[in-house]
Amino acid sequence: MKRVYFLLVFSAIGMNTYAQKTIDQKVTELLSKMTLEEKVGQMVQYSGFEYATGPQQSNSAAVLEEIKKGKVGSMLNVAGSGETKAFQKLAMQSRLKIPLLFGQDVIHGYRTTFPVNLGQAASWDLDMIEKSERIAATEASAYGIHWTFAPMVDIARDPRWGRVMEGSGEDTYLGTKIGLARIKGFQGKGLGSLDAVMACAKHFAAYGAAVGGRDYNAVDMSLRQLHETYLPPFKAAAEAGVATFMNSFNDINGIPATAHQYIQRNLLKGSWNYKGFVVSDWGSIGEMIPHGYAKDGGEAAEKAILGGSDMDMESRVYMTELPKLVKEGTVDIKLVDDAAGRILTKKFEMGLFDDPYRFSNEKRQKEQTDNKKNREFGREFGSKSIVLLKNQQHILPLSKSVKTVALIGPFGKETVANHGFWSIAFKDDTQRIVSQFDGIRNQLDKNSTLLYAKGCNVDDQDRSMFAEAVETAKKADVVIMTLGEGHAMSGEAKSRSNIGFSGVQEDLLKEIAKTGKPVILMINAGRPLIFNWASDHIPAIMYTWWLGTEAGNSIADILFGTMNPSGKLPMSFPRTEGQIPVYYNHYNTGRPAKNNTDRNYVSAYIDLDNDPKYPFGYGLSYTDFQYSDMVLSSASLTGNETLNISVTVSNTGKYDGEEVIQLYIRDLFGKVVRPVKELKGFQKVFIKKGENKQVHFRLTPEDLKFFDDTLNFDWEGGEFDIMVGTSSQNVQTKRINWVK
Repeated sequence: MKRVYFLLVFSAIGMNTYAQKTIDQKVTELLSKMTLEEKVGQMVQYSGFEYATGPQQSNSAAVLEEIKKGKVGSMLNVAGSGETKAFQKLAMQSRLKIPLLFGQDVIHGYRTTFPVNLGQAASWDLDMIEKSERIAATEASAYGIHWTFAPMVDIARDPRWGRVMEGSGEDTYLGTKIGLARIKGFQGKGLGSLDAVMACAKHFAAYGAAVGGRDYNAVDMSLRQLHETYLPPFKAAAEAGVATFMNSFNDINGIPATAHQYIQRNLLKGSWNYKGFVVSDWGSIGEMIPHGYAKDGGEAAEKAILGGSDMDMESRVYMTELPKLVKEGTVDIKLVDDAAGRILTKKFEMGLFDDPYRFSNEKRQKEQTDNKKNREFGREFGSKSIVLLKNQQHILPLSKSVKTVALIGPFGKETVANHGFWSIAFKDDTQRIVSQFDGIRNQLDKNSTLLYAKGCNVDDQDRSMFAEAVETAKKADVVIMTLGEGHAMSGEAKSRSNIGFSGVQEDLLKEIAKTGKPVILMINAGRPLIFNWASDHIPAIMYTWWLGTEAGNSIADILFGTMNPSGKLPMSFPRTEGQIPVYYNHYNTGRPAKNNTDRNYVSAYIDLDNDPKYPFGYGLSYTDFQYSDMVLSSASLTGNETLNISVTVSNTGKYDGEEVIQLYIRDLFGKVVRPVKELKGFQKVFIKKGENKQVHFRLTPEDLKFFDDTLNFDWEGGEFDIMVGTSSQNVQTKRINWVK
């Protein structure tokens, strides 16, 4: 009996000892048991068979067999508690029973979709952005998802590039803050929580600077520009503990990012000391062959692993080539161990070795399928993402008792389109997504009439519906036009050389305007569009983006004043494509244009103003905000002192509202030229009508640092302009001297 007791106690001690092992120890122990092919298998990711987000080449039967043999580490585009459980059961048939990671592009919501990401950025509301990703993570994890390929933290200054819809715009500071909010929302209280998913900072790096705004194109820039503008959001993401990185399709100065040792080995895994893993973008390892950087699959695999790519998404070259490269001594096994170990670490952190099926729970999935609170939040978030661009004669907000309203345009009764690009498709989307027509009808009084005419299609030359639309407009007291670009016209592989209204939409707008009826224009898009005629001739314009599941209700809340618009543009809106790229924080020149009339021998177009049609940070409200009493704690500072800035913002209008107060600086003279403005802070503040609030900002020397021509990151003393205002073009300015 004593011997049995001793064995039981000894066994318990042994179990506790194993349980007390660190994850690093568990990974090391597991790696020691794995064959080379099993290690490489952890570095392989395939797509599911029903829904692909890139050019697919997988053979489904072969993939299933490889999963059983432990030669697949992750699957993407597999979702649902039943589907993920079925695939995981296959993985549990492998020799070492290493669970799969399930990834999905959860970009702006899952079951409940929110505004496209650029629209969310227009809210300038970090708390709401974080909460939207918290909801997305809760819903996605309930459907068995472990990992999202978001956030995209690429800085983008070219609206021709379709993927601007997936990011946060042109500004490094704003983009970094939003990226951090998204990561915090996705990962919640930490990996392993049942309502958290692994986030992925993408695309590393400079993908948003593709030449000509053409997707997948080359990137050519100085290292200083790379470090100053494009890398800070990624560095911040690494420091915040983002679970994974995804590299980008583009080359950087001639070297594909997928194999770029400087950014992946030297920076990310070197000086930044990043402990997560790097996944390639779809097929990008194999695509180094057409890049002209690798002659065949073997060389592509070699350059990718040497460059720092840990997981091969859908290229199929790691599994076929890496074992041979290791056996012949071309690739050090230590690189494979490091990559596989990073991936296994995340699986341990997610708790998948304790229970491979812990995220595949039908009860949780059912609870998150139609969560009313999530939809209510989505409705509010949609309203806060809308940007009011113009409101002459205070035509907005509309009265709910207006007698007859005409809704005209190709998007009026759309449902699925309101998702926008990069959304998860469900079979009941047409029933559950709120159209603009229904949202407006739901808020009009019972005695009011809502008329509708499509007017035209999104992208063809058919004018046959014009006459009906004009007659419908003539019957109305006010006309709401809903125009823009199709929901699938912005996104990956959706670059456009012409970013105006597609098809004959502008012609339709001109015909409706001829009726003399008051016109409100709603612009549906995932990117900045060019709409000069509308901007000059239509009295009221709302930029509504694509707002998600509750789009119709969100729009109606703004139209009828239930919500006061508070959005601000996260990108400058150009006057014409020939002006691109146009962004607020550009450098000056030796011959700066001083105004828009004197264009002789200065840096200007002879036929176009330099400034954008609508500037970064711009957005109107139904109320009026006045700025006064800008006070600086000192006009002269020394060393590590702190500059305190305050400004009084008064609501002098008729409505309660939110205002985004923006802080900019300019370093007037430096050893390298500095931007004419740099965003260094913002606050979104609610102010009741008739009230005022004092808003405070702080600046330290850390906020003044920049990269010089040898990549030293520091600040230097001198004169600085401190600017506070309602947009990048509407600020109050005071000058200080800061001695180092």
